[in-house]
Amino acid sequence: MRKTLTLAALAVAFVATGCAQSPMREGGYAVDAAWPKPLPNNWTLGQVAGIAVDARDHVWLIHRPKTLIDEEKGAALNPPRAKCCLPAPPVLEFDGEGNLLRAWGGPGSGYEWFENEHGIYVDGQGNVWVGGNDPKDHQLIKFTPDGKFLMQVGRAGQTGGSNSTTLLGRPAHMEIDAKASELYIADGYGNKRVIVLDATTGAYKRHWGAYGKAPSDEKLPMYNPQSPQFTNPVHCVRLSNDGLVYVCDRANNRVQVFRKDGTFVKQFVFEEKSLGSGSSFDLVFSNDPQQKYFYLADGTNDQVLTVERESGRVLSAFGRPGRYAGQFLVLHNIGIDSKGNLYTSEVGSGKRAQKFRPAN
Repeated sequence: MRKTLTLAALAVAFVATGCAQSPMREGGYAVDAAWPKPLPNNWTLGQVAGIAVDARDHVWLIHRPKTLIDEEKGAALNPPRAKCCLPAPPVLEFDGEGNLLRAWGGPGSGYEWFENEHGIYVDGQGNVWVGGNDPKDHQLIKFTPDGKFLMQVGRAGQTGGSNSTTLLGRPAHMEIDAKASELYIADGYGNKRVIVLDATTGAYKRHWGAYGKAPSDEKLPMYNPQSPQFTNPVHCVRLSNDGLVYVCDRANNRVQVFRKDGTFVKQFVFEEKSLGSGSSFDLVFSNDPQQKYFYLADGTNDQVLTVERESGRVLSAFGRPGRYAGQFLVLHNIGIDSKGNLYTSEVGSGKRAQKFRPAN
């Protein structure tokens, strides 16, 4: 008698071999394929280089309009080659349901906009900090939620190396310690350090490199979790509730943990054999008071890891390379809201943001 496999049995077989990609994977998250809603004004997104969630659970993106190819921006060509589309403004704000609330950004008076957008953070007052990572982009800019210019840190086209106290070096990411009024910067694609500035004035306070030591701009091999220096890019800096500083040393496949004065505490290594851009792109903490877990965005393996924060043990993962909902193409940054929903952004040819809901 000939045996046949039912669809259910086939699905089990594919899951067992790791080849299935369903809306919900072993990581315990289900993609919300309807988020965000279609953009108005015939707009479309380029590479989404940063994502942040504010205190109201609104989701902010910064994308790269210049990365759209002609097939994606046909309506913007002269003459237009197609009905769609036009590049959206670089900074966009969505609500939790995916409705677009605001969009702004680009060159303006009083500040130096970026050649290649990279990084976004919303502080406790709702002000929006953005950055760029082009070889000329050595600045961060602060705006009101409506896009009014407030402050610039660093200068375009001017950098001074990893021990400069006055200039930045292609900063990748930023976060504010509100109680101390200090701005922490992952600095970044040019420099190899964390630098801390006064969040109000931009005045220098302190900086450090890997293991809390003075950084060096010496060129060292990548993919070495025991490297005495950070490699480029130093891609994220995140502050936990218990006063620790987590730093993504992306191409060394590790996250290093420090006290706020730069004292080294420990490090965790993830997907050590990863080459390419490395494994440790970005992380966010779970929103329980103890922040028992963090969620690591791994843009080389295109997965999100759930990690036990104290031990660094990987508990689960979801995602794989691909173009379907729930898959990733160069997963770049990650955010979390008060309900535990995760939001991701993609660069490369991914050019999108996605929302993932906890399955339980």
